[in-house]
Amino acid sequence: MTPSIEISCEFFPPRTEQGMMKLRQVREQLDVLNPVFYSVTFGAGGSTQEKTYDTVLEIQKAGKQAAPHLSCVGSTRENILQLLNNYKQNGVKRIVALRGDRPSGIGGHLGEFNYANELVNFIRTETGNHFHIEVAAYPEFHPQAKSVKADIDYFQQKVATGANSAITQYFYNSDAYFRFIDECQQRNINISIIPGIMPINNYEQLMRFSDTCGADIPRWLRYRLRDLDEDKIALRQFGLDVVTRLCEQLLQGGAPGLHFYTLNQADTTLEIANRLKLI
Repeated sequence: MTPSIEISCEFFPPRTEQGMMKLRQVREQLDVLNPVFYSVTFGAGGSTQEKTYDTVLEIQKAGKQAAPHLSCVGSTRENILQLLNNYKQNGVKRIVALRGDRPSGIGGHLGEFNYANELVNFIRTETGNHFHIEVAAYPEFHPQAKSVKADIDYFQQKVATGANSAITQYFYNSDAYFRFIDECQQRNINISIIPGIMPINNYEQLMRFSDTCGADIPRWLRYRLRDLDEDKIALRQFGLDVVTRLCEQLLQGGAPGLHFYTLNQADTTLEIANRLKLI
């Protein structure tokens, strides 16, 4: 693997022991990529926080570096500080700090932090430089952003309060990423911004995820995937071609790495990495 390319992979915490055993096997398969870290998500409103903690500790005990997601939603300063201390004691050195999704049907602010920059500032104030803090970036702009300028302003605030690097929302248009990088550089935002990569395995699942998070699926891609929906083998091969080409464009254009949203599966991520000669 090219040393300058930073690979990382994302998991969601399993809810059952059987799911944990399966994830263990997936992680062991992905170890061939030598990821810098495995990030572990949580549900809306922090609903899987305990499972996230257990999954992070399992990864750490296997000798790998885990990066737990921490959310503003549903969090207090007290419970965030407790989690940070517990993670420190277990050798965790990275945190992914997010505003987080509110549970469906609930508006307003939930918790003592309203925005991710407040959470980043709290982590930095309480723990100094112990943690490498990752934050989210949105090349196609956050679905709730008032304007392009406001979205970049907000990202700049997260960097100013202590973020070390960023992981983007997934996308399928490399121009969106490079334009975002250009706008950041114009503001002297020079942290590493790793593109998030979503392998394509299932048409309906991808549409559902994208509608929820605001990721744009180009119309040509949406229609092709819809037409292939009944032929799972053809859809998978087409998806591999599309995502591999996207990764090639990103790496050739200077992206510092790739962050794979694995959906707790190894095969597609490994196939893409193999095509990119990263294995």
